[in-house]
Amino acid sequence: MKLVVQIPCLDEAETLPLVLATIPRQVPGFDVVEVLVIDDGSTDGTAEVARNLGVEHVVRHTATMGLARSFRDGVDHALAHGADVVVNTDGDNQYPSEMIPDLVAPIVAGRADIVVGDRQTATIEHFSPFKKRMQRFGSRVVSAAAHADLPDAASGFRAYSRAALLRLNVVTQFSYTMETIIQAGNKHLRIASVPVVTNPKTRESRLFRNIWQHMGRSGRAIVRSWIMFRPHLVFLSLAGVFFLASAVPAVRFLVYFVQGEGGGHVQSLVFAAAMLVGALLCLALLVIADLQRTNRTLIEDSLERLKRIEYGSGDA
Repeated sequence: MKLVVQIPCLDEAETLPLVLATIPRQVPGFDVVEVLVIDDGSTDGTAEVARNLGVEHVVRHTATMGLARSFRDGVDHALAHGADVVVNTDGDNQYPSEMIPDLVAPIVAGRADIVVGDRQTATIEHFSPFKKRMQRFGSRVVSAAAHADLPDAASGFRAYSRAALLRLNVVTQFSYTMETIIQAGNKHLRIASVPVVTNPKTRESRLFRNIWQHMGRSGRAIVRSWIMFRPHLVFLSLAGVFFLASAVPAVRFLVYFVQGEGGGHVQSLVFAAAMLVGALLCLALLVIADLQRTNRTLIEDSLERLKRIEYGSGDA
């Protein structure tokens, strides 16, 4: 059994040694523990620092391509080099690397395919009350979409089994965290959560400029995932809203029409017709989304077969 700990980095030459120093090199259930650093176009010599500190695998992007692409390239490299379990952590030393044995334990025991480290965001001092509330709300939305109970869906401290990684496909350009969880839940992969504590903050996030940008990008990723995996719920709900919005003015117009006063309330009929058209468009979009979901399922099945041929079996 091989465990690969991957660390996506962007200008982390200063904090990377702290991360590497706490990664355990002996983990119960594994014969080999190796480290993979994905240097996402750093300009401070992060890749050289990693090599000098004895990191077994270094993947370097010549330009910054984003966290999602770094995660995907790291996973491809780890699978190609025989990883049975991949742990993802950050290069800013946010996550407690010494807790990796606890993180992978549910996978080793066969109880989970994916394990997410719960940062217990309510206890993080540098998170504002507003950010804590948004984290809780976002986690609930993602949990509902994934049919899981995850208190910290945005956490990047995670462990994935080989079988899970063969079935997951990252398509977003922002962050893989929400997307992979929703995918995993809808593909009936077992998701567990392990409480962890975070290390003191070393720098501001480079993934987003402010919380509003983070909320906007995360919201788009969540909505897209809902449409991809639960189009019936999304479009039937929207169709129901539009239908109700058309029914109220339509009934109002009929009441006035029966009373002989319909001529002065034609605007209600026009509004009702517009809302009814919206409901019909939602139903048409549902048909298209359902057809696309069927097509995507067939493509993902083909991708999984291709990955199994390229990387080997995912029975770990």
